[in-house]
Parts: sequence; structure tokens; C-alpha cells
Amino acid sequence: MVASAGSFLKEDGDDVRLPHRWTPGGVGVRSAFTGGHVLNLAVAACVLNDLYREAEAGGVELRGVRVRAEGGFGTSCWKSTGISYAVEVDSDAPQARIAALSLFEVATHRVKGREAQQARPRAVDRDV
Repeated sequence: MVASAGSFLKEDGDDVRLPHRWTPGGVGVRSAFTGGHVLNLAVAACVLNDLYREAEAGGVELRGVRVRAEGGFGTSCWKSTGISYAVEVDSDAPQARIAALSLFEVATHRVKGREAQQARPRAVDRDV
């Protein structure tokens, strides 16, 4: 499942568009519709909102954010086996400023339409 905002929004009509406090174009969501996908969406929405909130507070302009979240479920009781996510940010801000916005490292940082050096992934252990 993918949640995108700003420069990462697609105009092809496949996204479900939702209003968003920090972005005039809203957030686009691409996902199947099951309880598990909605749980993954909740995690992605929290990460996306955290980035925009912290960026606003820190005076960092974000042109766009995309969060991909996925997870699995044990089939015997449908308990979550965990959720992982990857984040992409489009901003002119230095990588260090982007990384300081959150507790996780941003996977891809785009600067003026080109991809900057990828940050090293860091594991985040959270029970969801």
C-alpha cells in the first residue's frame, strides 16, 4: 500500500484522494481493501503526517512524501506478523535536515527532481 502527497501524487486516477492538513492536493492512497491493508495504511498515514508536522515546525519545505507500508498476517489467528515501511521525500533541504525530522532514515531524498544519495536503511522495531 502506498500513501503519497505533494510531488509524488499521481494524476492517473488510480489513487483514492483524501484531504490532508499539510498539503493542498491531499493524499493519494493506493491499496487493496482488507483489514490488513487498512492497518498498513494507518502506519503509513502516521509516518507521512509526522514528516509534514515536523517539517513545518522545523521550517523545512517538503515538495512531496511517499510512504510504502506492507505487512503480513499469521493465517492461524490473523495476528499481524509486523509492518515495514519505506519513505521517500522530495525536498531541497539537506539530507541531514530531512533525517532529523523523524526517528527513521528516509530511503530516498529527491532534490529538484533528481535522486540524491540514498540513506542507509535503519531498522525500526515497533509493535503495531
